[in-house]
Amino acid sequence: MIRELKTFLAVAREGTFAAAGKKVGLTQAAVSAQMQRLEAELGFALFMRTGRSARLNEMGQQTLGRAQELVRLYDDLGARQVGHATTTLVTIGAIASVQRSRLPDVLARFHREHPDCRTRVLPGVSMGLADQVDAGDIDMAAIIRPPLPPQGDLRWTTLAREPFRLLVPRHTAGDDWGELLSREPFVRYDRVSFGGRQVDRFLRRTHLAVHEVCELDELEAIVRLVANGVGIALVPETAGHRKWPAAVRVVDLGHHTFHREIGLLHRASGLSKPAQHIVRMLRAIYDVPSSRRGEY
Repeated sequence: MIRELKTFLAVAREGTFAAAGKKVGLTQAAVSAQMQRLEAELGFALFMRTGRSARLNEMGQQTLGRAQELVRLYDDLGARQVGHATTTLVTIGAIASVQRSRLPDVLARFHREHPDCRTRVLPGVSMGLADQVDAGDIDMAAIIRPPLPPQGDLRWTTLAREPFRLLVPRHTAGDDWGELLSREPFVRYDRVSFGGRQVDRFLRRTHLAVHEVCELDELEAIVRLVANGVGIALVPETAGHRKWPAAVRVVDLGHHTFHREIGLLHRASGLSKPAQHIVRMLRAIYDVPSSRRGEY
């Protein structure tokens, strides 16, 4: 609610969602979504919307003073008191493969160097986590690269490029990936996810019709289904899959190999110093060259 109230104050000052978004580092769509949530929570409209302008209505005017006081009181809670250190919370969204690989090492080092800080890791799919960064609900997200460049104050840095492999049960005969995809039952990487969309584009590009038996988003579950002989699958070779289970084997796609980009989405400004430190640590552990930092 505090984030929404701060955005409400910005809209009241600036007069439009777009101008308010520039002040608080959100896109116009994110500002609109926050104001809709705030109005739903309060149970009444706050603005008279005419064209691009958003002027406070009578209830908005009445709410303005209370909102200013609530934000002031909230900010006072974070003031450093004598003998008490201020605790900074850093919220990080991360897809499952990142949580299983590099993130724990980064957090372990971070907490050794910042014992007065707290972190919260939120699981989720890339699309949802990207929306949370855009809305200002979390500080950053380690996700699959979105199909479109981030807008406004958002920044993207590629951390790793993971090649897709064709995974087949160990005793399935054949090394021709095209023939295998045409012949064997197919376990599909959920096409709603960013990574699943890449698989879908690859199949369309190569004009392959597959016999789909199952569709899901969790990569570990897909690997286990292949190991149990349910079908074959196109999956990215993540940091945790440098060694595949004994019950499966990998068929290389050769020059048709495509990649899933894992990266970090965050704001260019407004991050706390501890959050900025985590960004730098993630870039360092993935060995990101300085020339690739902040690619968008």
